[in-house]
Amino acid sequence: MAQRTNKKTVFVTGTTGSMGGAALRELMSRRDRFDIVTLARPSAKNRMLLEPYLGQPGVRVDWGDLTNYDDVERCVRGADYVLHAAALISPEADRKPAQAWKVNVGSAENIVRAVKAQPEPDAVKLVTVGTVAATGDRLAPIHWGRCGDPLKPSVYDMYACSKIAAERIVAESGLRHWAIVRQTFIAIPDMTTLIDPIMFHQPIDTCIEFCTVADSGRLLANACEDFVSDEFWRGFYNIGGGQTCRVTYHEFMQRAFDTLGFGEVAKVTERNWFATRNFHCQWYEDSDDLESHLRFRSEGLDDLLEQVARTMPRWQRLGARVAPQRLMKKVLFERLASATPDAPMHWIKHRNDMRVSAFFASYEDWASIPAWDSARPRDLRGLPRVRLDHGYDETKAVLGLDDMRAAAAFRGGECTSGAMDAGDAFAPLGWRCAFGHAFSASPNLVLKGGHWCPECAPPGWNFDQEAKKNPFLAQVWYPNHDQDESNVYPEDCHRDVAVG
Repeated sequence: MAQRTNKKTVFVTGTTGSMGGAALRELMSRRDRFDIVTLARPSAKNRMLLEPYLGQPGVRVDWGDLTNYDDVERCVRGADYVLHAAALISPEADRKPAQAWKVNVGSAENIVRAVKAQPEPDAVKLVTVGTVAATGDRLAPIHWGRCGDPLKPSVYDMYACSKIAAERIVAESGLRHWAIVRQTFIAIPDMTTLIDPIMFHQPIDTCIEFCTVADSGRLLANACEDFVSDEFWRGFYNIGGGQTCRVTYHEFMQRAFDTLGFGEVAKVTERNWFATRNFHCQWYEDSDDLESHLRFRSEGLDDLLEQVARTMPRWQRLGARVAPQRLMKKVLFERLASATPDAPMHWIKHRNDMRVSAFFASYEDWASIPAWDSARPRDLRGLPRVRLDHGYDETKAVLGLDDMRAAAAFRGGECTSGAMDAGDAFAPLGWRCAFGHAFSASPNLVLKGGHWCPECAPPGWNFDQEAKKNPFLAQVWYPNHDQDESNVYPEDCHRDVAVG
């Protein structure tokens, strides 16, 4: 495919998945301005999904693997933009942790290396998709969040751990044009794909600010447009649909169940099937930042549910509505909550102490969860926003070494550099964490990305001990963990997950 001088070339990954696929569809309508390159494994499923694009003008489909550097470099070569949406996500990532690390971290390494290998690496603009799972459990009263908050991936969340490592690779790459956009719950019309035991890992009062799949694809495509300002680059951003996309998990389930014909959540599930902590999602106080740069929002909850209703097969809609709720509960949801090793009631029945500790605190705490009819989920919209302290004066236009020292001290450590160019947020400095680990990181990574010591980062969840020495982390740990908890989750604690 020869590149035309009046068009730019976009290499987009993950086009057989939700967000990458939406970006591809969006870019297809802009082929007057963009040529498109994508890379996919040559599986039968991927060949079927990408078959409509084969031979299309302005589109090149390469068959290969993101974990193979030569395949990646071939696609990056000549690209003006790289939109990296590919990932092995949960729940599969948690069942195949080694593969998740290989795909999610390895692909980031290969893309950065390939961009640097180009004649003009600073001319290539890279947008990589992160995840809200990086910040982990954010239940009330800390249910509002922003970039720069502590990274605290939930125990067992290997997907989040791998994406945190990938973020660090991109942000510390030294490239001139990169942006990290942390994807929230990406809402797709086919909601039956979400019917999985992982649906019970999420506390019912979790605050979610979702983004629809169409808006997510538009977001990535818009990042390639000329209206994007220079200020966008080298930033961390939360993806969120804004006010019309802010719900609690219980609210979202009920609206979705109504649309799908499942009935009342309280009649087809038990409240104690749902975990009480250790998942992720939040409402964002800063999601408008990304909207101001990329202008991608167009859909809210009502739009999503209308799409769900419109795309449901007729047999599915009728079958769900005629099935008795007691049958739906017994045959579908009770089985999901208990039948497999990654289901919460399986943990309870088989005395999986580590899982119970992570998601419920204790067997006693699980036993005390009230029934649906005794205490309805509370309304969280009236609660005040609690803004976390980032450990430095955020009102200052220019930060210096004293600000770095203050931020490090708030994290229980120190900034070991003796000098800093005032206002240079991207040159690495030396740091030491509360446990004595020395590392290098840019102020931008620490202050704006929320990253800290890579040696302390999970896997190997030691948040109980870290929070005792790190006030920054303590803000997100103690709201739903006792200060005398002593659980330490070993690095290999994910190995009890069923292998898919």
